[in-house]
Amino acid sequence: MLKNFMHRWLSVSTSWILGLTVILLIWILTEKFSYVAIAILCVGYLTVMQYKTEFELKKEQSQYVLTLTDRIQFAGQLAVKHLPVGMILINHAGEVQWHNPFVSNLFPKVKLMGSKIAEHLPELDPEEHSLSDPIMIQIHDKHYSCVYHRAERLYLIEEVTKWVSLQEKYEEEKPILGFLHLDNIDEAGQGLSDQEETLLISKVFQAISEWALHYEVALKRIDTDKMFFIMFQKNLDRMIHNRFDILDTVREMTRNNKIPITLSLGVASLGETLVEKSKHAQAALEVALARGGDQAAVQTKEKIAFFGGKTNAVEKRNRVKARVISHAISNLLQDCERVIVMGHKQPDLDAIGAALGVVKLAELNDCEALIVLDDDLSAIQKLIDEIWKHADLREVFITPDQAMQWIDDPDTLLVLVDTHKPSLVTEKRLIDRAEKVVVIDHHRRGEDFVEDSVLVYLEPYASSTCELVTELLQYQDHRLTMDTLEASALLSGIVVDTKNFSVRSGSRTFEAAAFLRRHGADLMLVQSLLKEDLSRFVKRAELIRDTELYRGKIAIAVGDESRVYDQLLIAQAADTLLDMQGISASFVIGYKAEGVVSISARSEGDLNVQLIMEQMGGGGHLTHAACQPEHKSIQECKQILKSLIQEQMEGEETS
Repeated sequence: MLKNFMHRWLSVSTSWILGLTVILLIWILTEKFSYVAIAILCVGYLTVMQYKTEFELKKEQSQYVLTLTDRIQFAGQLAVKHLPVGMILINHAGEVQWHNPFVSNLFPKVKLMGSKIAEHLPELDPEEHSLSDPIMIQIHDKHYSCVYHRAERLYLIEEVTKWVSLQEKYEEEKPILGFLHLDNIDEAGQGLSDQEETLLISKVFQAISEWALHYEVALKRIDTDKMFFIMFQKNLDRMIHNRFDILDTVREMTRNNKIPITLSLGVASLGETLVEKSKHAQAALEVALARGGDQAAVQTKEKIAFFGGKTNAVEKRNRVKARVISHAISNLLQDCERVIVMGHKQPDLDAIGAALGVVKLAELNDCEALIVLDDDLSAIQKLIDEIWKHADLREVFITPDQAMQWIDDPDTLLVLVDTHKPSLVTEKRLIDRAEKVVVIDHHRRGEDFVEDSVLVYLEPYASSTCELVTELLQYQDHRLTMDTLEASALLSGIVVDTKNFSVRSGSRTFEAAAFLRRHGADLMLVQSLLKEDLSRFVKRAELIRDTELYRGKIAIAVGDESRVYDQLLIAQAADTLLDMQGISASFVIGYKAEGVVSISARSEGDLNVQLIMEQMGGGGHLTHAACQPEHKSIQECKQILKSLIQEQMEGEETS
């Protein structure tokens, strides 16, 4: 308004100045009053006309502004009524004060005015939810995005069904890569004629082709025992729902064969590019094979999920790998000045026996070797007592703190035995600081694994780590001589893990035992190392006294919450329960330390206890596994255990 006034004032002032200037010039030039009067009249007339013109212009402008304002208001009203955006105004109490027709269409039979918005859309309750960001809500079969403007107490609701559908389609059609491996196709063909072998393999590949067709999988054979495939995420979801039924199909199809054929699959949805997905799929396949095969490993963003694994690994009769690993370890030992051997916490006879075997390997290659010893030696106290009688063996045992003094040396090699999980080793800091790490283990591989190891010898088919180390000793180029205690310690590890050769014992297990016997293993000494004190027998009996039978054939024993049991006692209790008639699986739960729960699991093979223990943070084998749940009470662990058992059994019934 001030600008218009100044503009008008300047216009009038300019007119008067020009008029006075003209009048003054006329007076100077003519000195006649009549001419001056005429000039004054002309200037007055022009001034009046200018005022009139400006008045009309101002009136026209005002009318234009009023008209434009009305049009804007009308357009706003039309937008509120017809734009596909819902608007809801609420008061301080969260009650609806006003809404546009779009919202009425969302609730055609509901009176919103005066009611609380949380009654109809709980997601939009401002008292319980932060509404600074858009919130996705669903009304009937449609999806909406809602934004809340707190200052105006205004909700804006926009339908995004199309975008949600597009997002779902995008997620469903993400490319998934995988590899399929026939685990034991060579072993399965042994003893068959060429015609029988061809027919068997043809049946297996036909079943795989039908499976691929059913799940819309593009499959390409890249080797005699390996295939590459690609599919959509939605097809992978179907496979997961059916728990990779191709595993059961092929296993059942070849069950009557002397050695059934099993499959291993590595599948990956993780990775931004196809190259990354391919690498993750190959890594998943390697994990599945390292766990013994007959299972699918699916790599997602969160973790690796496992399916199958219902059979024990088939023993490999080919000794080529053992010979190659033995020579590779010799080369590593010869390039090092010192070897530090470490097992898992609360070591058993298999861990210490294997560690002594690695010390012998180092000795054969002129390398100093040391064994890191845990504080808890309850499971191996008899063996330690025997070792302490031998000064030369006693000197190789050191504490974790002593090992830390040498681990930073680039000429120091760290060897892990009877475990591959950093979380279970005696001293995790040694792994973190070691430049070179070797892993020798017989447990099925889990997600928790030593990264960047220079050599991994992980064979789930083996009965024990002592068996693997014994084979490595056999293929050394040097003449082997063993102390009776060394050979007996290795044999005791095999005997313990096979339960006196009654479980998980293959031909190579007996060959390893025979080799140790020839090199001085004393059976009486082994027997004495395995003898149990009467007091421990009584404790074990008390531990399993109140055993509960779950689902008719699964024994679950819970220890006294006021007592602490050592890990060996809990494991022995699980073994004892499994020996009972009618028991197909056993679980024993007890405190191994104050606030630390330990669970030992055993199975005849119908129930995969490894998968159950892995879901509780542990691991192991198909038929025997264990875990140490963190921040859980005994009763909480028991309830979780029951739910996992039920989940696996119901999954097998529906698959």
